Amino acid sequence: MSIFNNYKDKIKAIIEELAATGKLPENLPLDRMTLEPPRDPAHGDLATNAAMVLAKPAGLKPRDLAAQIAESCRSLTGVTAVEVAGPGFLNLRIDDTVWRGELETILSAGTDYGNSGVGRGTKVNVEYVSANPTGPLHVGHARGAVFGDVLATLLDKAGYDVTKEYYVNDAGAQVDALARSAHLRYREALGEDIGKIPEGLYPGAYLKNVGQALAARDGEKWLGVEDSDWMPEVRAFAIDFLMGVIKDDLAALGIEQDVFTSERALVGAGRVEAVLGALEKAGHLYTGVLEPPKGMKPEDWEPRPQTLFRSTEFGDDVDRPLKKSDGSWTYFASDIANHLDKFERGFSEMIDVWGADHGGYVKRMQAAVTAITGGKGRLDVKLCQLVNLLDQGQPVKMSKRAGSFVTLREVVDEVGKDVVRFIMLTRKNDAPLDFDLAKVTEQSRDNPVFYVQYAHARHHSVLRQAAETFPDMDLSDSGLASADLQRLDAEDELPLLKMMANWPRIVESAAEAHEPHRIAFYLYDLAGAFHALWTKGKEDASLRFVLPDNAETTRARLALVRGLAIVIASGLTIFGVEPVEELRA
Repeated sequence: MSIFNNYKDKIKAIIEELAATGKLPENLPLDRMTLEPPRDPAHGDLATNAAMVLAKPAGLKPRDLAAQIAESCRSLTGVTAVEVAGPGFLNLRIDDTVWRGELETILSAGTDYGNSGVGRGTKVNVEYVSANPTGPLHVGHARGAVFGDVLATLLDKAGYDVTKEYYVNDAGAQVDALARSAHLRYREALGEDIGKIPEGLYPGAYLKNVGQALAARDGEKWLGVEDSDWMPEVRAFAIDFLMGVIKDDLAALGIEQDVFTSERALVGAGRVEAVLGALEKAGHLYTGVLEPPKGMKPEDWEPRPQTLFRSTEFGDDVDRPLKKSDGSWTYFASDIANHLDKFERGFSEMIDVWGADHGGYVKRMQAAVTAITGGKGRLDVKLCQLVNLLDQGQPVKMSKRAGSFVTLREVVDEVGKDVVRFIMLTRKNDAPLDFDLAKVTEQSRDNPVFYVQYAHARHHSVLRQAAETFPDMDLSDSGLASADLQRLDAEDELPLLKMMANWPRIVESAAEAHEPHRIAFYLYDLAGAFHALWTKGKEDASLRFVLPDNAETTRARLALVRGLAIVIASGLTIFGVEPVEELRA
């Protein structure tokens, strides 16, 4: 258990004891209290909002309640001072031996340090990428792919039971256009001059591979036959081929998903009709005429009766149509069936990772999930903003492979998967991100992935130096854990250790907020603190990690350095990034 959760549980126990003795009401909402480092370290080591959030249900003023809790907190083991601050915050100072003891925990746990049970095994479905199977993934897909994959790993570390899913949009007009495009390339592969690709079809050269593979498999079987004869076969072949390409591209980025759900299969199994039947039975559907969209001229609007979902009853802005004018289902109808399918597979918690262009789709989908699950299902949608691909500050727009866009695979091949995975999380998902092919490979502080990796590599350098200076010293994690950690008394050593001890809390808070970028920010700050300590050692020999004339202080400092590397490696593992032992120019 982390220091933060340990003291949080102790404070909860104090409040429950005060309730049991009649000094406070029973059943106060303790789940609302937090315990975290204060923004200003001068205020202490731990700060809780307990009195602030419990004052109203307790019928007390926040400072009065804080004073009651503070009195009992002063007797807690390891607490050296308690202060009521501001409108009712409670600040605690913890004895240095407690923090040094946490270093032993880090060395013992290894990269499992930070593992948490906060998720309590709750099943969570994370759906991400889910690009139409009509071509290779482009660089914009990389952001959602990395975000979803890292979020899934983060949730797993925090104790959730996670399934990673790809929803294959293999029904609708776009895959029919794909089939026609692939059939053209098939004819081309058999020697026909197909001329210019017609408007509305996919012109990408990547489809030549699909046509050639189809020709190699089937020969001239699909020449001179009716569209209705070749369409199902060619469509299925093209989808399977391109899904293979997509899976290979994702694998190059270090991503393997657990489940691939086919929209066509859901539709074919009658799941759309079933879910809409259930909505109708519950009174959530009706036939009506929608108002024209904002900005549309009246002459462009054709009012007609439609099957509508009462999404406004569940928080949406307007009710939504479920059938097109030709009688076929809308994408929204299929998506409802998809999410009910997830719920029926045991996922009451669902997370979808979408591109920013789907922002207008969020409320209706959340409304639908509430309706079809009777309020038992919860959908969180994370929108990923655009990636601006640059090279030395200049926009990169064209691709040798795809023509009109830069593929994900091209970027991975250019800079490596670890760089792509880390950089994609250096901004919050809903903020635009600049990805400069030149800057992300620079060896400077301005390159976050290098800066963090450099800290991990430096730790190996320190251990190598120590092995040369003290060849008989036990540099194993267990050996270092037995060092006299009381020797960690230099000015910046304890603050660094406190940052390291904050890692389990970072894991839990990032997982609960569905914000993996917090890990990148934390790792960058932690690396910065370590680099600063290293620099001080260059300026003052007494602060160096390896002291040739002082083996015991060296061992204590090596324990600190090794603990820091473990925390960094734990964070990089969540990112799917390999911690390096050495960096070469």
